Amino acid sequence: MKLLPRAVVVLFAFTSGISPITADEHDPKMDKRPSVPDDLIDDPHVREELGVNQFTAPSIKRIFDDLDQLAPLPADELVREVPKRMPLDRTDLALEIGFLIADGFMAVQGGHMVKIEILAKDLQRYGRALGAGDRVNRHAASLLENAKNNQINALKEELTATQRDVETDLIHLRDVDLAHLISLGGWLRALEVSAHAVDQKFTEERARKLYRADIADYYEGIIGSLDPRISEREDLKEMQKLLAEVRDMMLLKEDTQPDRKTVKSIATASKKLATLALTRKR
Repeated sequence: MKLLPRAVVVLFAFTSGISPITADEHDPKMDKRPSVPDDLIDDPHVREELGVNQFTAPSIKRIFDDLDQLAPLPADELVREVPKRMPLDRTDLALEIGFLIADGFMAVQGGHMVKIEILAKDLQRYGRALGAGDRVNRHAASLLENAKNNQINALKEELTATQRDVETDLIHLRDVDLAHLISLGGWLRALEVSAHAVDQKFTEERARKLYRADIADYYEGIIGSLDPRISEREDLKEMQKLLAEVRDMMLLKEDTQPDRKTVKSIATASKKLATLALTRKR
């Protein structure tokens, strides 16, 4: 897979004493990072002006923009209860934040504004645990206000900004891996729900929205490039293996069409991936 050229990261830390990451501080791990699919970069200025190409993760909003065409998504049939006890492991925290943001998009899409208050409180808890509490608190207040006023587009933008700001803080704290795990968690939740939706109401056109082998390939590669203390976890290794299988399922040969049997296989694999992602280390 072609890698994006390395560029300077010009970002301002939200705490004092933390310097931005620059091209002079070369991290060999970054050489293994796959490039983000072009249509999942949320803001082209991030690529062109801030130069965070190798650090930024796909925008959860862009992922859900594609899934709008599968609406309504049957998220209520795959309800996920957020545990009251916070995970102790930061990898688990990051993955679960991704799920939270994804659930927020689905709540907005489904018009379930009453869920936003609970979501905002959960995001505040997780943001504090990851060290991005100040930014997340501001977004949580805006989420509540926009939910009250039924501002759908504003809610989506706020959820997108939440992901971006948490990611930025993690980059400053040199926890780049966790930024990618947040995006991974969001995509896994999106895949689980969308695969279920297409399986329920199958058409070739709807199934094509699900066939994103490039995204599955991206995340499979990202797991392999994480710090070994993360990538060697048994659950992450199993996720990487499953993602490779999902990527192969999503590859369409020339002159072939999506079929329901494969969609069922993708739905089964996506449920396993979601279960693995939410299996806490401790």
